Amino acid sequence: MQPNEITRITERVLSRLDLLNSARERALAETRQITRLSANAVRAVHRGEFAEAEALLEEARRIKDALTAHLAEYPSIYWSGYVQDAHKEFAEAHLTLALVAGRPLPGPEALQVEDAVYLNALGEACGELRRHILDVIRGGDLERAEAILAVMDEIYGVLVQVDYPDAVTNGLRRTTDMVRGVLERTRGDLTLAVEHQKLSDALARARRAFGLTEAGQAS
Repeated sequence: MQPNEITRITERVLSRLDLLNSARERALAETRQITRLSANAVRAVHRGEFAEAEALLEEARRIKDALTAHLAEYPSIYWSGYVQDAHKEFAEAHLTLALVAGRPLPGPEALQVEDAVYLNALGEACGELRRHILDVIRGGDLERAEAILAVMDEIYGVLVQVDYPDAVTNGLRRTTDMVRGVLERTRGDLTLAVEHQKLSDALARARRAFGLTEAGQAS
């Protein structure tokens, strides 16, 4: 083998590595954008600004789709943790919007994410549902809180039945454990709120029965 042949081979290798590195740099930048837009969409959902959330997610989808197409030639980057994590954040935001707004739940096909990513996103969405429940409890809408808790319970019931190795599910067991903890805390918070409401109602009835004002004085 001649020295110039070694040079030609390594030049081709380095050229490919240069393209791979450029793809990686693009992926790092654009996954950060996807994550940021998804997080802002979730915040908009909690404010009740569903149209704003949709607009943010549409921008995130545009970036995600273009990046996915670009990474078709670079599967090692597409399957990297930071790309799949960005897809999870994107899916979680979509699921949170659907669950809070009472819309049909999009599947992994509609979101164009992997199945394991979708299941983890569904579990992560329970954290956002807990936040929503606490908000509606503060607003006094316990019926709404109970309905959302039932959704969380259903999600946990589905996830706990998934029995595949972590290598297949991207660590879904950890997510499921998190969901169980969130569900238990939320159920406890809602139970306390319901009991407090019952006590308040009983006191109000007693005051009316005895003709008392809020301050406990006879009217």
